[in-house]
Amino acid sequence: MAKIAFLGLGVMGYPMAGHLKSAGHDVSVYNRTTAKAEAWAQAHGGSFAATPREAVEGAEFVMSCVGNDDDLRAVCLGADGAFAGMAAGSVFVDHTTVSAKVTRELYAAAGESGISFVDAPISGGQAGAENGVLSVMCGGDVAAFERAEPVIGAYARICRRIGDSGAGQMTKMCNQIAIAGLVQGLSEALHFAEKAGLDGRAVVEVISQGAAGSWQMANRYETMLDDQFEHGFAVDWMRKDLGICLDAANETGASLPVTALVDQFYKEVQKLGGGRWDTSSLVKRLRALD
Repeated sequence: MAKIAFLGLGVMGYPMAGHLKSAGHDVSVYNRTTAKAEAWAQAHGGSFAATPREAVEGAEFVMSCVGNDDDLRAVCLGADGAFAGMAAGSVFVDHTTVSAKVTRELYAAAGESGISFVDAPISGGQAGAENGVLSVMCGGDVAAFERAEPVIGAYARICRRIGDSGAGQMTKMCNQIAIAGLVQGLSEALHFAEKAGLDGRAVVEVISQGAAGSWQMANRYETMLDDQFEHGFAVDWMRKDLGICLDAANETGASLPVTALVDQFYKEVQKLGGGRWDTSSLVKRLRALD
């Protein structure tokens, strides 16, 4: 078993770190709010530290799952950052959804100290993290990925290397682009059913068995029909991710008209006070237009 540090104990990181401890690894954790790190250590029997540098001391692998580009830089760089405390030959695995730009920047910075850096964003939501069935899409050197893959397996259903540094983050953008269009389409279908006087549950029972079926439909239609939006990834975070998608599209020359439109629809949801609602709240926007 390995000595591992986990940085960031949000709704995803907290259970992911728990799976590593349950798998028999020696786990030390860090969180910006120290009380949460202390609570994790008490619940799982691991240890916690006051800074990323202290948490990673002696670690073979360091996992992070924080908020955005700036948060990731903060836990990696500086006198109290993880890179300052990691030994040459160790591997940093970042599960945050961030830009490919910051990923490549940190890959280069890590390499200067003999540290490997794997970008490994995740999909599957809070339930996937809690149940240990996340999808993990990775970028980075082959050797570093092959070392990290068995460790990541503690909380992954599938883990694949897509390409060089940044490829994992670009793949996560594909994931978010696909989800944005799916959720908008599902929202419009349910809204149409309501306006047509149909039983939404009966409609979904039928259409979910055909080509219209999707994870979003299977897992979100009931709460959408019940006007409940406290069950997953928040709109604020989705807008952060879609902003990364649109920036990357400008850089690559990709055309993302539907993604750009749905991003504006989420902006309208934020104006309704729904920044912390889950992403299925696009249907709430349609109802507000009535």
